[in-house]
Amino acid sequence: MRKLGTIDFEVLQLAINEKGTFNETHLENSELKRHGVGKILDTLASLKDRKFISMNDDGSFTITDLAKEILWSSKIPIWAKILRLLQIKSCDLQQIIETIDSSENEVFNELEELKFSFNKPGVMPSLADMDNFDLNEEVTEEEVENNETTKPEPENQEEIIKANERVNGKANGNMTNVKGQKIELPPKDTN
Repeated sequence: MRKLGTIDFEVLQLAINEKGTFNETHLENSELKRHGVGKILDTLASLKDRKFISMNDDGSFTITDLAKEILWSSKIPIWAKILRLLQIKSCDLQQIIETIDSSENEVFNELEELKFSFNKPGVMPSLADMDNFDLNEEVTEEEVENNETTKPEPENQEEIIKANERVNGKANGNMTNVKGQKIELPPKDTN
């Protein structure tokens, strides 16, 4: 499916509502005027460039067959129209019915078919099946065994001192305090 914005969709819906052709008067009398002249002109130009509308000699616009294939073709099943419409904008049931021009029963039946069943084997159950699940229930922390492995401590005290010196930077004496932070400087070249 070609990408449509909400304003693109509104212009194409206006064309469908006006039997395929609309003009400046139709735009002025529609809800599209809330977007302003500049945005409407940009949208018309974009739709024309993408071959969703064509401009007639009298200055009116006609929706193309390419644009009709997005939502308004009889070849497209109702469930696909619903999904495409909801991909473009959020709609309530009445808006879906008006947009795809189907009966309320047809749309409602298709919506029922689209519902995903979480009760299939191997799939998470739906929230409706979780009657004993309380979102306000306080969660208690469970003790978890610490399975972390630790390095054995060196047996020799001398190894401990050398390790501490390496960590603290005292092995070669190149630690310097800069702006309150200890940094290790590279060894001085004695050549």
